Amino acid sequence: MKKILLIFVLLGTLLLLNPVTCREDIEDNEFAEFEDFEEDEEEQPIRDTQDTPGGSRGRIIDQDDEGNEDDDVEDAIVEDDDNEHLQDEEEFEGFDTDHVRGSGRMDDRESPKITITKVPLHFRTNWDSFYLEMLMIAGLVVYSINFFTGKSKNNKLATAWFNTHRSLLEENFSLVGDDGKMENENPGLMKDSENMYTLWCSGRTCCEGMLVELKFLKRQDLVAVIAQLMRPSHDQVHIKIDMNKEDMDSFVLCVATKKTALRLSRDMADLSVYCPERRSVDKYGLPSNFNLMVEMGEVASALLDSRVVTMINKYADLVDYIHFSDQFSGPKQPEDTTLTKLPETKKVLLFGFNIPVKGRSVNEAMEQMRPLLQLVFYCMEKVKRFRLSKEAKNKAEKNRLRVEEAFLKTTHAARAEAAAARREEKKRQEKERILMEDDPDKQRKWEDRELKRQMKKKAPKMKQLKVKAM
Repeated sequence: MKKILLIFVLLGTLLLLNPVTCREDIEDNEFAEFEDFEEDEEEQPIRDTQDTPGGSRGRIIDQDDEGNEDDDVEDAIVEDDDNEHLQDEEEFEGFDTDHVRGSGRMDDRESPKITITKVPLHFRTNWDSFYLEMLMIAGLVVYSINFFTGKSKNNKLATAWFNTHRSLLEENFSLVGDDGKMENENPGLMKDSENMYTLWCSGRTCCEGMLVELKFLKRQDLVAVIAQLMRPSHDQVHIKIDMNKEDMDSFVLCVATKKTALRLSRDMADLSVYCPERRSVDKYGLPSNFNLMVEMGEVASALLDSRVVTMINKYADLVDYIHFSDQFSGPKQPEDTTLTKLPETKKVLLFGFNIPVKGRSVNEAMEQMRPLLQLVFYCMEKVKRFRLSKEAKNKAEKNRLRVEEAFLKTTHAARAEAAAARREEKKRQEKERILMEDDPDKQRKWEDRELKRQMKKKAPKMKQLKVKAM
């Protein structure tokens, strides 16, 4: 929450620092400052040129004398069209007319001097035009700060969890933190992303291994942080234990909060098939905000003993779900997906716990979760020793056989099409192999054999009856 307040304070400060200037005395014309240059110069004398046989000579005539010498001007002025653009005083700015007036003629070799007026640069002091850029820069700064702080917070939580539970893990597993290499150089947590850490443990009886996933909130993502304000969620620990086939009987059971139970019954394949009904947990002494999904009643009575019920009641706000299944195949396949065989199933134990970060320090939150890991190991031993009765075992086998038959019926057409495609592919490969050979006798025999097979296939089927003589 402090990060969000810091974000809004920074944005508000930037908006306050943006001056709102109201300049009523300045016109909207942006080029008004260039209009200060007024033309105060007096009218320049008109240059008059007259071509003579001896050369070109110019004569300057004042405007005051034009009225007295109209006749002389009319006789003397001869317009030169070739140099007409040079006679226009506005054509060149800063043209030295005094030099022409003093000399009485223009030197053809002397080029006109052009003077560029120095105009001061127009510096804009109104920051209103850059508010979008300032907001973008502020957003990038805030996003960067949130990324590094969120990243460090998740790393700190993962390290604290591992250090708190490391001794308990090493007591139950011979290898903690396997990275999949021959030599485990860096045992410990593996970082999959900025908010996902995994830990693999192996080397224990009754199970192949245990996978621990630490799923933290996306604190490094500013958008996700804002979304958390509208839809709060928790940091979670997900534990998956792959049981040996001979150490777990055939049953499916799940205890979860009502919201999680609804999601699991809808998304998980084993729960939606074997125990889709969500039952009340009052008779088992569990909190009222939990639901029970179980395949057979005796499984819940045997596994939900007094110790398990006591732990769930004590840490009701931390336990999200407990899921035992011998038919676990992951989430349900989409309806448009066509399967030709049943998906592979595993015997697993799944646990989901919330991390109590709010209102506690990191070390206190991790110490509070330590008994939940002990509950995981207790459930492993409990499942290993549990065996179904004869009636329950027969019921479980019938349920699995019924599911398999229903699957075969629904996928019969798809399997028939797949088998036909395989046969066609096999025939095509055989034909290509025969055609690649240079022996024409083999090709002819193969064509005759195929022709007979096609004729036999098209012929009507008839039954042959044998009658014995009396």
